[in-house]
Amino acid sequence: MEYKMLIVEKRNRIGVITLNRPKVRNALNAALMGEMLDALRKFDEDSGVGAIVIRGAGDTFCSGHDFSEIQGKTLADFRRTFGKSVQVLQTIAAISKVVIAAVNGYATAMGCALAAGCDLVVASEEAKFQTPGVNIGFACVTPMAAIYRSVGRKKCLEMILTGDVISATEAERIGLVNKVVPQKDLENAAFELAEKITGKVPLAVQFGKQAFYTMADMEHNQAYEYAVEMISANADTEDGREGVDAFMEKRPPHPWKGR
Repeated sequence: MEYKMLIVEKRNRIGVITLNRPKVRNALNAALMGEMLDALRKFDEDSGVGAIVIRGAGDTFCSGHDFSEIQGKTLADFRRTFGKSVQVLQTIAAISKVVIAAVNGYATAMGCALAAGCDLVVASEEAKFQTPGVNIGFACVTPMAAIYRSVGRKKCLEMILTGDVISATEAERIGLVNKVVPQKDLENAAFELAEKITGKVPLAVQFGKQAFYTMADMEHNQAYEYAVEMISANADTEDGREGVDAFMEKRPPHPWKGR
């Protein structure tokens, strides 16, 4: 696919997706979301990519949906538009590669959901997070589905019902962000985190991510039972057995095989 709304590149073992509509604050339209789905899937299939960084061109991460595509449309149109954005979030969670959001400037509405839907989030000190739909007639319900998996129930509901702007520092405090850094350090911090993850055993990272999202919605005892099966399956891989052998024999592990 030829990307017109994104800049897609590789930096060593890191896939980089840059939302590239700075004139409209990287608003999400159907074309951009389609390109993002394609880029995420291709990076996931690329054995040379160990992690993915998503960022925005210009001074905004993402302002949410492009309202010019939904103004005056039908219920069926709304379902297609909002459904596609949810598909992006579902794909981020489903792929085996870790996805990191590098947030500078505003992440609002579906842009806030995009950040929250990534596996990890690094933000600049100038970053702002907001779900302002309540100010213009409809609640940011789709973003809420992503945000409440990171943020406590009361704080999430406060964000949705007030539309207040959340600073980067507050976002880190409530669990929406992993790390806040000076703006000049944002890119380096996001790539350092990605590089740290790509330096780990790929198969173990994949097992860990899959288990995290699967267990998140499980009942307490069911989660423990699932965990036993997952860690046992991981230990039974060639890489799992090699890791144990290398540890017990006090030697560096042989090259990881990914199986």
